[in-house]
Amino acid sequence: QVELVESGGGLVQPGGSLRLSCTASGLSFADNTVHWYRRAPGRTREIVARITSPSNQPYYGDSVKGRFTIARDNAKNTIDLQMNSLKPEDTAVYYCNVLQYWGQGTQVTVSS
Repeated sequence: QVELVESGGGLVQPGGSLRLSCTASGLSFADNTVHWYRRAPGRTREIVARITSPSNQPYYGDSVKGRFTIARDNAKNTIDLQMNSLKPEDTAVYYCNVLQYWGQGTQVTVSS
């Protein structure tokens, strides 16, 4: 059984940083392309970033380029999303996705 669990969300002021992690059980991230998506209230789901396998090429949505970084930690079987220079418009629930599997999401709120 595959389970994805996101963590690291919270409340942060504009300009601040957060680091999200997605941990998998029952599946190896090293063998798969992994995505981070987000959904803000009243908006459609948006891809934030992905990292491919096996080439580890990152891709970023236009709204987060230059601010967010996706990375693998194969030893821990996690995918991290480092989010810097956060803006209020980054407020959303962030989800980890691989194949047909989704985590439960972690809330990120950027507000002063």
